[in-house]
Amino acid sequence: MTNPLVAVLDYGFGNVRSAVRALEHVGARVVLTDDRVIAENCDGLVVPGVGAFEAVMQGLKNVRGDQIVGRRLSGGRPVLGICVGHQVMFERGVEHGIETDGLDQWPGTVEKLQSPVVPNMGWARVEPPSGTELFAGIEDERFYFVHSYAAREFPLGTTEDTGRFAAPKVTWSQAGPDDAPDRFVAAVENGALKATQFHPEKSGEAGLQLLRNWVTSL
Repeated sequence: MTNPLVAVLDYGFGNVRSAVRALEHVGARVVLTDDRVIAENCDGLVVPGVGAFEAVMQGLKNVRGDQIVGRRLSGGRPVLGICVGHQVMFERGVEHGIETDGLDQWPGTVEKLQSPVVPNMGWARVEPPSGTELFAGIEDERFYFVHSYAAREFPLGTTEDTGRFAAPKVTWSQAGPDDAPDRFVAAVENGALKATQFHPEKSGEAGLQLLRNWVTSL
């Protein structure tokens, strides 16, 4: 069997080289590209992202990334968002008083963390739900975060499976002290669309296993 082909979307924002190396390490054939045809037709698409929400969205639109993601998901083709690539899957982002429309795959707003220490940087545990696929075998591991903004609510995560559409599986984490935690969405598994606020490519063996779990599902 041929290893799955994964495209890492190259639009000027993201830790792309590390992501490519990590994906290759777990067995994917990887191409770094802004080519629409390749990005739409590969086995899995990774949308990385580093920087401000508004700038990332503009970068995506410059390579028609918004259309690429939409077309893939309408056909049930896997997409993995990382860091700001996770954030832009939400309805909107608000940074420095600027409100920017996201890709609107999920309702909700990405906003500044309320922790007394921002950015939230370093290793932290996460709280994956039962039935998780991304975190299978690594439910109790730590992952590497570096961010000042996050989705702090996820309305769809409170619903039960309807029989027609499975409710998204939402993983949580927290910034700040244990006695005053600022909880935020650390990852979402929603059918073909999955995304992580943390950087799996910077998260050691646990991050590699998460990527392996995703690649083997393609």
